[in-house]
Amino acid sequence: MQVEALPGLGPKSAKWLNQIGIYTRDDLITTGPVETMVRLERAGIKPGLNMLYALVGAIEGLNWQEVARTRKAELVLSLDAARELEKL
Repeated sequence: MQVEALPGLGPKSAKWLNQIGIYTRDDLITTGPVETMVRLERAGIKPGLNMLYALVGAIEGLNWQEVARTRKAELVLSLDAARELEKL
């Protein structure tokens, strides 16, 4: 399924994902939501945390708000750790 068709991802999000080589749900699953965020940031795109939640929601078939409510701390810590590794 193309990222444009995934729930919770709008045209702007899909464009960003396409810019970093993510075109399908399978691409997103392979890359993972945290690595996708790191790649977006590396490309000069400044997505907010809602994008992280939307990526997880798109993979898992959940509303991004539900993801944020139940997994917010885990996801933010994972993203922070990935950003720190980028600095090494």
